[in-house]
Order: sequence, then C-alpha cells, then structure tokens
Amino acid sequence: MKDVPYEQWVQFTNKRIKTYFSNAGTILDLGAGTGEITIRLSEQGFQVSGVDLSEEMLSIAERKSNLHNQSIQWLKQDITNLEVHEKYDVIISYCDVLNYITDDLDVQKVFQSVYDSLEPGGLFMFDVHSIGYVEHVLKNQTFGVVYDDVSYIWFCDEGEAPHTVHHDLTFFVKNDQHYERFDEYHTQRTQSVDDYSQWLNDIGFTIRGIHADFSDETGYDELENDRIFFVCQKLK
Repeated sequence: MKDVPYEQWVQFTNKRIKTYFSNAGTILDLGAGTGEITIRLSEQGFQVSGVDLSEEMLSIAERKSNLHNQSIQWLKQDITNLEVHEKYDVIISYCDVLNYITDDLDVQKVFQSVYDSLEPGGLFMFDVHSIGYVEHVLKNQTFGVVYDDVSYIWFCDEGEAPHTVHHDLTFFVKNDQHYERFDEYHTQRTQSVDDYSQWLNDIGFTIRGIHADFSDETGYDELENDRIFFVCQKLK
C-alpha cells in the first residue's frame, strides 16, 4: 500500500540491532506479507526468512524478492505455532501483525514460539496499535483513499471484546480499462502495555525498551501515541 513507512521499520530495526546485538546475522520476519520489510533487510546483508499464513502474499513476496535478486526463504506457517529448524538472532513482527491475533492465549503462544526460536542474546521486536488509536481513531470511523490505480473504502466497526475493531474493506483495482472489486474483512484487538509486558516477562524476555511511533527515545502514552514498539531480548 502506498505511503506505508516501510523504511522507518527498517531503520528502527537496524538501530536496535546495533545497540543490543551488533553481530546479528539472521532475521525471521513474522507476518511478512508481500515482503517489503523482509526484502529491504535482505538487501542490507542479513540472512532473512519470512513467514506468513497467506499463500497469495508469499507468492507475491517471492516474485518481488526474485526481481530484487534476493535469496529469501519464504515459509507458510501460523505464527502461534512456529516450526522452524534453526534459531535466529532477531525476530520481528511489524505492521500491527500481532493485533490480528485476538485471543490472549494465542498472543502468549506467539511470544513463547518466538522465545524458543531465538538464539541466546537474540532480539524480538514488534509493534501494536495503542489503546488510544483503536478507541479514538479507528472505532466507528470510515476512511477512503483514491489513487490512479487503486481506491478503497474502509469501515471500522467496534467489536464485542475490549479494544477490538472489525475492518470491512472494499478495494477497486484498475485492470486495463476497468476496475476490479475485492473485499476483505479483518478483526484486530490490542492490549495494554502492562499486559504485553507481563506476558513477555513471564516467558523470560527482558524488555530493553518500549517506544512510540518510531521514536528512538523510550517512553509512550497509550492514549496519545498511535503505535507502540517493544524491544525484547532473550538473555539466556
């Protein structure tokens, strides 16, 4: 999607690696989608693998990585039950991927799977929507965007569980002289920083920093900031 700040995620990742694990060489990207972040990290010399549950997304990602002459392993897996045959120096999950996992226990399963898949000293970095963003920006709002080649309308309805929103999206994609319509429906849920922190600590992670909106400085406001970043390390 246009105007998505992929390069900011890459820069955030590089800075944290330089600070906490400067000799990191391998990265696993959870919820890699079409590979925008994965490919950028591969181009910087990291050995990168990408995981997604969507075969369609992985197919696009593989085509793009081939066009960029990047050798990336693409894996179709459920991130609540990772089955990788090696351990990684860094595992990332950006673009609010974890908000699509709406059950508390499933989020904790992801954290445990990540912990088990990291090398000692390895880093886990992810972002989520803040509670304020879900409650005051997304809920019961409608968004629309028009570009030359694609347009979409996006309805966000309040969900039943706390801090939950249902996304109902309709895309119109230009194909030669006409537009094709595609519909998508997703549900997202976020949690408090305290809840995420407790689950991470219970599993054994050390939280190195909690950041907001790509800031290099630690600190956040759950009601004012939009996106919360966690930087965690497996010390043992």
